[in-house]
Amino acid sequence: MASKILYVCQEIMPYLPETESSRLCRTLTQAMQERGNEIRTFMPRYGSINERRHQLHEVIRLSGMNLIIDDNDHQLIIKVASIPAARVQIYFIDNDDYFSRKATLTDDKGTYFEDNDERAIFFARGVLETVKKLRWTPTIVHCHGWFAGVVPVYLKRVFADDPIFRDVKVVVSLYGDSFPGELDKGFSSKIANEGVKDKNLEILSAPSYENLCRFVMEYADGVVVASEDVAPEILEIARNSSKPLLPYQAPDAADFFDNYNRFYDKIQ
Repeated sequence: MASKILYVCQEIMPYLPETESSRLCRTLTQAMQERGNEIRTFMPRYGSINERRHQLHEVIRLSGMNLIIDDNDHQLIIKVASIPAARVQIYFIDNDDYFSRKATLTDDKGTYFEDNDERAIFFARGVLETVKKLRWTPTIVHCHGWFAGVVPVYLKRVFADDPIFRDVKVVVSLYGDSFPGELDKGFSSKIANEGVKDKNLEILSAPSYENLCRFVMEYADGVVVASEDVAPEILEIARNSSKPLLPYQAPDAADFFDNYNRFYDKIQ
């Protein structure tokens, strides 16, 4: 059956260099649209994205809202671009405080930005507030990459009673995209301040990559193993979660995209 799928992606080609995740988000969105599904796709507007080359432009009617993160106001700017070959439109979440730096998640020395936790919170909130403004009701929300990790808890706790998201099912894709150390120690309290009351926030008292994955899977209705490089301990958490699981498959498999379609049908 046809679904209305919201893709929330950490990275997408051609706006960022090719990785396993950016390539899959590019091909999966097109393949699902070609199979008759209605899709909307979001990613962060990192400062390293060349807006002129990729013809990004601001959507004034969607921009201008202020989001409060850790007691500070941040303006939400929405931009849009199209991948001509795919006839797929991409929405970009932008903000000068979080996304103007000419980088993605690390500085030029490879050090992860100290405010990545707040950037992820802003991204999640920005995506869901924009979908509400679009008055578009997804049946599936599929999150790719740890940077999209705040979206599932918002869907199940903050926006659970909103008519737009009330019946939505959440799918989480796992990649080999771990980060060293931990995110900011205040990560869980910042999420709590967004209106999340949940004992699972205890998991983020030590906000490591493994704990973030464990936390995210608590709110998933289905889990996809999207990479051969998913850490064994993360795979173990997924298998023990009793959530429907789509095992890893090679992207060149003949039924690769059809298996995604069937998985979406299975959890709805």
